[in-house]
Amino acid sequence: MKGIPLFLLFLTVFWLGGCSPEPERSVDQKEEAIDASGNSVRQEKAEVILTDLDVPWTIQKTGEEFYISERTGSIVHWKNGEMKRQNVELGKRLSQNPEAGLLGFVLAPNFETSHLAFVYYTYEQNGNPKNRVVSLLFENDRWQEKRVLLDGIPSGTYHHGGRMKIGPDGKLFVITGDAHQDEIAQEMQSLGGKILRMNLDGSIPSDNPFPNSYVYSLGHRNPQGLAWDEDGQLYSSEHGPSAHDEINAIKPGKNYGWPLITGDETKPGLESPLFQSGDDTWAPSGIDYHEDTIYAAALRGQAVKAFHLKTKKINNVVEGLGRIRDVLIDGNYLYFISNNTDGRGTPREGDDKLYRMDLLSK
Repeated sequence: MKGIPLFLLFLTVFWLGGCSPEPERSVDQKEEAIDASGNSVRQEKAEVILTDLDVPWTIQKTGEEFYISERTGSIVHWKNGEMKRQNVELGKRLSQNPEAGLLGFVLAPNFETSHLAFVYYTYEQNGNPKNRVVSLLFENDRWQEKRVLLDGIPSGTYHHGGRMKIGPDGKLFVITGDAHQDEIAQEMQSLGGKILRMNLDGSIPSDNPFPNSYVYSLGHRNPQGLAWDEDGQLYSSEHGPSAHDEINAIKPGKNYGWPLITGDETKPGLESPLFQSGDDTWAPSGIDYHEDTIYAAALRGQAVKAFHLKTKKINNVVEGLGRIRDVLIDGNYLYFISNNTDGRGTPREGDDKLYRMDLLSK
């Protein structure tokens, strides 16, 4: 038989197939993956919208414009393909503690006319970190702190919480961490380890579950995401201790157990999660809701995870892009931001980035 000797053919195949390095995954590459339920799921296409973000934290969108908060103290604005980093002038100096900085950011419902937004940030006072919620006014191409709505939220080296969203009821919901002081999550007089609810002027709503209190729910360790379904049911993501991360259905006045229970543990008067990661770690951050599914950014899990409320299945719809900090669903599009520049990831060229994916192609 003429041609390449068999031993040379073997060596060629071995060299090309077995010894060559695996290529880096392309953003728009589709491949098969295995979800947490053992089912095969497809890696979806993700289109890059924005690059060179600096520790981004929150995505906001109005019309075709994006506003993205950066933990380092800026707001990035994107419109018609043009990106601009806008200055934010705050009343206090940002804390340099890990996980701290300019965190939650939400545009006022009437932003187009009022030019107002709300922000949650960590600052230092006499060497002690604190968190506060303030309103910002955008004028003369810069953001400026206008009014303090709530101050003195516990802070520490870690567990700042920080996510904010305006609910279907028009109230501002604010999530706070336990500042690595487990016990304060169960203390009603403390604002730490809670989900808070306030009017947009900073006052306490008269229909809050506890009289004269911002507290909407308690017993949280380090919640990170908020989302509502079409019926007004609120959901939240939460970091657990050494795994046991959670997705919770939040009800007003309820206690979600930290530090008294974790994972699937139960105790009278305490709420257990809809989903929990067991011995795995997701480190879920921002979340959003679409068609009976909660989509969650996962930091340690390095994915966008889908939690199917009816089937209870969990799968990754995006992976291979590193740490993911926040998600936003607008129409049939899923937007998400990577967070590889936060000191815990491995930045790639152009990181961090804002991506878009068509949910109809799932």
